[in-house]
Amino acid sequence: MRGLAKTEANLSDAQIQGWSVIRRVVPYLWPDGQGWVKRRVVLAVVVLLLSKVIAVGTPVLYKQAVDALAPEGADAATVLGLGAVGLTLAYGLARLMTVGFQQLRDVVFTRVGQRALRQLALETFTHIHRLSMRYHITRKTGGLSRIIERGVKGVDFLLRFLLFSMGPLVLELLMISVVLFFLFDVWYLAVVVLTIALYVWFTFKVTEWRVKIRKEMNDQDTDANQKAIDSLLNFETVKYFGAERWEADRYDVAMANYENAAIRTNYSLAFLNFGQSVLITGGLVAVMVMAAMGVQRGDLTVGDFVMVNAYMIQITMPLNFLGTVYREIRQALIDMGDMFDLLGQPAEVQDKPDATPLKVSGGRVTLQGVAFGYDKERPILKGISLEVEPGQTVAIVGSSGSGKSTIGRLLFRFYDVGAGALLIDGQDVRDVTQDSLHAQIGVVPQDTVLFNDTVHYNIAYGRPGASEEEIIAAAKAAKIHDFIQSLPDGYDTTVGERGLKLSGGEKQRVGIARTLLKNPPILLLDEATSALDTETEMEIQAELKAMGEGRTVITIAHRLSTIADADRIVVLENGVIVEEGKHDDLLTRAGRYAHLWNRQSEEEVA
Repeated sequence: MRGLAKTEANLSDAQIQGWSVIRRVVPYLWPDGQGWVKRRVVLAVVVLLLSKVIAVGTPVLYKQAVDALAPEGADAATVLGLGAVGLTLAYGLARLMTVGFQQLRDVVFTRVGQRALRQLALETFTHIHRLSMRYHITRKTGGLSRIIERGVKGVDFLLRFLLFSMGPLVLELLMISVVLFFLFDVWYLAVVVLTIALYVWFTFKVTEWRVKIRKEMNDQDTDANQKAIDSLLNFETVKYFGAERWEADRYDVAMANYENAAIRTNYSLAFLNFGQSVLITGGLVAVMVMAAMGVQRGDLTVGDFVMVNAYMIQITMPLNFLGTVYREIRQALIDMGDMFDLLGQPAEVQDKPDATPLKVSGGRVTLQGVAFGYDKERPILKGISLEVEPGQTVAIVGSSGSGKSTIGRLLFRFYDVGAGALLIDGQDVRDVTQDSLHAQIGVVPQDTVLFNDTVHYNIAYGRPGASEEEIIAAAKAAKIHDFIQSLPDGYDTTVGERGLKLSGGEKQRVGIARTLLKNPPILLLDEATSALDTETEMEIQAELKAMGEGRTVITIAHRLSTIADADRIVVLENGVIVEEGKHDDLLTRAGRYAHLWNRQSEEEVA
């Protein structure tokens, strides 16, 4: 009993969730202020009703044609004013009109459906980009892409089958039931209703069971897809460690789980199909036997027998797909529920309702008692206060985990400070719009990630709409123009996934060109050369120094030799500032900075 109650509770929850999802889709089909969408929906429904009315009337023409061909059927043909041939032609025209109106319905509605899909996909894509860094580092890209893909497909399926299969099917069954009741008697209607009721009950019960198996299959599919994408994104790492076999085994285990779930899905489908066939065939035979007995008694004509058969076939054909349609609708609701759950994820960092654009007059960056921790139980920054004057270059150094990169993430507002404030020219970054904040800060990260597109596209990404001359000027300033010109396709050369076709130094120069094109007043260099070899690092340092001229520069450094000429060096340790000053002064103090400098110098000599 407890298991039954739990199952019923789960079904109830699923039904509530299903209706909730449907309610969220409705506004996309009936949007405020867009009359053309509403007119198309109404027209599609009208055309649908016409097609069903014609479909229900078609077997009557078939009956009349059969009776007209029977020796005693001449009178029936005369009543309608058509002979057997005319009735047959009318029957054919009715069938053609049924199909024609169905296709017209699709033509009318398809623009509405595609608009809804596009709007939903764009809304989901945009929302994912609004979500915080914290959310993205805890999710897998492959899983997110599958949620969007399956969710949008679910909407497409729901629009087509819920509106144009389930709804019309119910309407058609009601109309046929009325015809059977008035043209024959209540027993025909009773058999049909009983058959449909048993069929629907059996289909829904078995399909609910199959949905659980299908969900497991989807979970395994998502897991396999995540493993595949993760492995391919880390192609180099896989090669470095000779882990091809290991990755293949991981993927195969995931696919084996998917295989087992898929096999059970197919077995359950076979059971569903056979059970449906037993019920449908039983109802069809019962009605046909009743009609045959009526013909033998002389109560019915041969045409009536044929008409009953035509109606039963008309009922059974769409019912044969009911299990599939219901299962897919249930699955579509689950997939759409996942997508709407994603849309419901709140953005951790949001603009205030009264947020104003950031106005940079000089580029002064101020940290006032900033405290922050990715986890509340583990603080990273503990009351940092720091002033970076306009046009000044300040380097932040420290051991790993001291909080250097965290300051950069807070400046770009990937996260909000836990306490204190971070100001730019006196404006709290929490009070300005994120778009304007991001527009005023240029970042050159440790590892520049490029889009799998052309060199031209990747540089132009710094300022979409920049002229060709400006893009080339940025490339020349980053000392990458000559290299690009030497490539077979020049600026149209594709850089590969994450820029893998370029060396580390080449990628970094493209990143510098991209930031130069953006031309921001504040520059953040987040260990911009620590991933490069010494020779390449020295070459790029000159470009970075030139790039910082006239800008406020915050350099987060690992190699201390790269920041020796900074206007000020700030030393972090365990989330607090332990030293600050110029390079020579800090060495003279023989404190923490001097210790780090000496250790790195010894490592370089060794």
